Amino acid sequence: MNPRLRETTLASLAAIAPRTTPAFLFDLDGTLVDSAYEHALAWRNAIRQAGFEVPTWKVHRRIGMSGGLVTHALLSELIPQVTPEILEGVKKHHTLEYEKLVAEVRPFAGAKLLLRHLSQAGVPWIIATSARANNARRTVAKLGHPTLDLVITRDDVERAKPDPDLFLAAARRLQVPITGAMVVGDSVWDIVAARRAGALGVGVLTGGTGRDELERAGALRVYEDPLDLLNHLYELGVRPSSA
Repeated sequence: MNPRLRETTLASLAAIAPRTTPAFLFDLDGTLVDSAYEHALAWRNAIRQAGFEVPTWKVHRRIGMSGGLVTHALLSELIPQVTPEILEGVKKHHTLEYEKLVAEVRPFAGAKLLLRHLSQAGVPWIIATSARANNARRTVAKLGHPTLDLVITRDDVERAKPDPDLFLAAARRLQVPITGAMVVGDSVWDIVAARRAGALGVGVLTGGTGRDELERAGALRVYEDPLDLLNHLYELGVRPSSA
């Protein structure tokens, strides 16, 4: 190809598809903060208070779904009809049970540093959680963010995971295209919702779901925790300033 024509072609392609850094849409519980098991215990205890018995491992398998789906999925195995009254009662008890445990919740290694690094590098990020605003506010405060300015909660959307609404709303809040955005989550439900939204899914092992399951669900990459993700951001298109 003629060198001048080649330069013109490359310039035209750059104008059509400018180089961009991907935005990051983070799940909260089990991804940035070590609270997946606290939520599992809170849901188990709430269901017990409604008069039903479910094993904790079954609850944990559904953490990451919306609260309504968690309750419905578990109770539908026990009773012929899960009424709205039962659902609301369990969700109310879950909030009370989680309040007893939230004081013990801590951020994962590297979580604060990861968010700080992205901000300093000018990489857009936001948190999208299936938790209601009251629960999310307490948990996000553990990361040093006292407000929900950079958080989409269950109260902001019609449906939570595995529906894509949370991540679509998060992309709109950031004013970035959902295609090419990176959804970081610890559960299969995060990855399923990311795929349905048209985003790329990135898994972390901090919620208790195995690498194989996350990869089978469609995770592009799987990291041990936020610190491991921070150390491998270059694999996801976030270049060091010197590169």
